[in-house]
Amino acid sequence: MADFYQNGIVTTLHNLSERPIESLEAELVEFSKKRPMALILPSLFSELEGEALPNIIEHIAEVPYLNEIVIGLDRADEDQFRHALDFFGKLPQHHRVLWNDGPRLKALDDELTQLGLAPKEMGKGRNVWYCMGYILASGKSESVALHDCDILTYDRTLLAKLIYPVANPQFNYEFCKGYYARVANGKINGRVSRLLVTPLIRALQRTCGFNEYLQFMDSFRYPLAGEFSFRRDVLNDIRIPSDWGLEIGVLSEMHRNYNHNRLCQADIARVYDHKHQDLSLHDDQGGLSKMSIDITKALFRKLATQGHTFSTEMFRSIKATYFRIALDFIETYHNDAVMNGLKLDIHNEEKAVEMFAQNIMKAGQNFLENPMETPFIPSWNRVNSAMPDVFARLKDAVEEDAKEFGA
Repeated sequence: MADFYQNGIVTTLHNLSERPIESLEAELVEFSKKRPMALILPSLFSELEGEALPNIIEHIAEVPYLNEIVIGLDRADEDQFRHALDFFGKLPQHHRVLWNDGPRLKALDDELTQLGLAPKEMGKGRNVWYCMGYILASGKSESVALHDCDILTYDRTLLAKLIYPVANPQFNYEFCKGYYARVANGKINGRVSRLLVTPLIRALQRTCGFNEYLQFMDSFRYPLAGEFSFRRDVLNDIRIPSDWGLEIGVLSEMHRNYNHNRLCQADIARVYDHKHQDLSLHDDQGGLSKMSIDITKALFRKLATQGHTFSTEMFRSIKATYFRIALDFIETYHNDAVMNGLKLDIHNEEKAVEMFAQNIMKAGQNFLENPMETPFIPSWNRVNSAMPDVFARLKDAVEEDAKEFGA
């Protein structure tokens, strides 16, 4: 059970009572009459054959308040798309599968590329962006939740707690970030958030001086959580990164577009576990190593837009400050683990911190060498301005795929 402490400048909605799911869902059914709700599921085809997604779909099939479900499907050929339509056909709610590798959506993507408006990288960011576009195109929903498809500990309480803050008509929240304790199999997980993001934000606060954006980012208990919800109007203006900086980029956009009292975070799960990325100590183009570089660059880019000037010497100071703070955090997490009867490998924790410290310098050097790098995908407002029929064409492509390849 969480405490009720409000830290930072973003409202925290705690799990104080283990409220029964039936009570939550009864309210959400009423809310859905005024604010119809949708769920976005960005998925790889391989996740359909994994352990997590089949269980997730079983739980979602029992959710009574969803108006629509939008599934973004990546890395699927025609046979796999047909299989996906059958797999998700178990859902009783209205749902559509975006075949991102199919000829219709690829043709639309090619036209957007010619206009300089398409995502430049494959991956979750691109998948989520097209799903957001479809939500705008369908016009069926006012409140939208998004969560990953690799959650091994999923039950439908997570979704109810995630979407509740933006679905309740008495609340004024435009955006809600989910958080939870990353503890599974007797270990504390979440290395990138624990050992990179929080120590790096604290280091930037020391080296760059007081900064309201950094205070904002430090308010989130789990900034890299892949679960968030939002009102539909958020989708028009948001610019999201196409790389591993997606979660940090979304928070940065919320900071840019909304006052703090329109944003919140909610405790959505007592336990949470999902697919773990490899540390990739010797490959900075994969795993947690690439993730750490992309996240660090996202923070540097945001601070640069606020007038902060960076240099190699500055990055060295940031690295040194980060390293000391992160090592102190290892002791803190170790003691927390011991008191709770959990395990924490200090050696592996320090190896991760050493790699993250090196990657701070790599990210800094990359930033200096490519100051105009813009991994952000254009907002749908901009796309709609350049291609006024884009929503109709996106919706038609998805509907035609469903008709041609569905059972």
